[in-house]
Amino acid sequence: MKAREIMSPEVITIGRETTIEEIAHILSEKNISGVPVVDEGKKVIGMVTQKDLLYKDVEPRFPAVVEILGGLVFLKGVRHYNEELKKLVATKAEDIMTKNVVTVNGDIQVERVAELMIEKDINRIPVVDQGTLVGIISRADIVKYIAKMME
Repeated sequence: MKAREIMSPEVITIGRETTIEEIAHILSEKNISGVPVVDEGKKVIGMVTQKDLLYKDVEPRFPAVVEILGGLVFLKGVRHYNEELKKLVATKAEDIMTKNVVTVNGDIQVERVAELMIEKDINRIPVVDQGTLVGIISRADIVKYIAKMME
């Protein structure tokens, strides 16, 4: 079965300027755990999840470092720390969103979508056609597909 056959074609989206407060309300009211960020042409430019919003509710923490030969080495890397810091002070979607979003084409097999979710540890994957958002597949959609196949 192909992705387009199980995807949800009605996708709730936000723009890059959507505020953190608006995102929290959307996720809560629509009972969803993540939302794609799209540009004016419906191209996926990011994803904001509940996990991203959790950064707003934590105390800033200093990165773990090791001193070697008088220099500091960040254990998780400076880039990782900078990303966490950006999310902590974010005020809008483009500040907090994950930019490297995994997307799939509607012709991909559902089994491959499930593999990507496991490999990348993600809960939802936008479905695109020539870069334009046409749907979304969540883990719940995969579970429904599995249940249907077992009948």
